[in-house]
Amino acid sequence: MTGSAIKICGLSTDRTLQAAVDAGADYVGLVHFPKSPRHLSLPRALRLAQSLPDSVHAVILLVNPDLEILRQIRDDFGQIIVQLHGHETAEDIATWHEETHLEFWKALPAITPRSLNKAAPFAPRVSRILFDTPPPANSALPGGNGAIGNWPIFADFAPDYAWGLAGGLTPGNVVDAINATNAPLVDVSSGVEDEPGVKNVDKIAAFCQAVKTMNKVSP
Repeated sequence: MTGSAIKICGLSTDRTLQAAVDAGADYVGLVHFPKSPRHLSLPRALRLAQSLPDSVHAVILLVNPDLEILRQIRDDFGQIIVQLHGHETAEDIATWHEETHLEFWKALPAITPRSLNKAAPFAPRVSRILFDTPPPANSALPGGNGAIGNWPIFADFAPDYAWGLAGGLTPGNVVDAINATNAPLVDVSSGVEDEPGVKNVDKIAAFCQAVKTMNKVSP
């Protein structure tokens, strides 16, 4: 592998966004989902996205959006990545892409080898599949719950599409996760927080440094 890209998700302040940029994140996630403690209004998300350098890509997380909000995001944000974290179908995404020309990622729960097969209909429709740990039964959040995934299912996983790993990653375990999965992208949210929705700039820096150090020693 050539190294893992870094996504810091659920950023909500100028200070933590800048910390992610300074630490070398490749992507930053902005959550637009009212049930989430990381929720941002679209105007607030837009302001943060517009402050990013060209080298860092903004990803806006949506759950079961409709075409109207996607058109608004296209018109207001321009070339932002839309990460879908709900019950969207491959057919939905194909229609939305044809209408808006937005770039889409699709998050899917993955806990067993068979669950990886669920990516097949989505892979031709999106630019990345993000495998996340399924949320607890009582959670209102589709992601960001801090549950560690079943990394061994990825041991021999080598799909012909771009993918990423989320779910319970922290500065302390991300190197182990990369070693176990060869994930080309790692995505962290709760693992760099002091409490839900409150990012810690030192943890952001430590997470990015761990990945970047790992990338330097990767063959």
